[in-house]
Amino acid sequence: MRSTRSGEVVHAEPIGTARLDLLPLRVEHAPEMAVVLADPALHTFIGGAPDTPQALHTRYERLVAGSPDPAVSWCNWVLRLRDADCLTGTVQATITDRGEAAEIAWVVGAPWQGRGLASEAATGLVGWLRRQGVRTIVAHVHPDHHASAAVARSAGLSVTSEQQDGEVRWRL
Repeated sequence: MRSTRSGEVVHAEPIGTARLDLLPLRVEHAPEMAVVLADPALHTFIGGAPDTPQALHTRYERLVAGSPDPAVSWCNWVLRLRDADCLTGTVQATITDRGEAAEIAWVVGAPWQGRGLASEAATGLVGWLRRQGVRTIVAHVHPDHHASAAVARSAGLSVTSEQQDGEVRWRL
């Protein structure tokens, strides 16, 4: 559904970038994504530990089912690197305020970091959100996570003086 101002649920749609296909999340992505997200270093700034394949399957079932709040849309994508035909990470958007605002996040598996894939995916996501009518886009970045701050900046977000749960709020 495209119209976010009407209060309808927004559904993830495929998004193409120069090197990536952002594919709407499916439960069937869990086994490959469990490998992509298996490096404990990915949790340095967000805490926790990598999910087991079964735990990720269960989590994806919840995400694909959608938010229990009809005023909130959960949009989740996996990143498929076209040339290698493999999954490399995820992006997500939680859309609220009758489609006016979204909180976004991203993660790229360790083997694919440092290639600009997170920036490319986040920029593609922000463009898609703008086309859906989303006016305010926010990301929360740990103050010591310089790579993630660079992703936010490249996607057009600006750092604010606001903090939430120890993370800096970036906004577009």
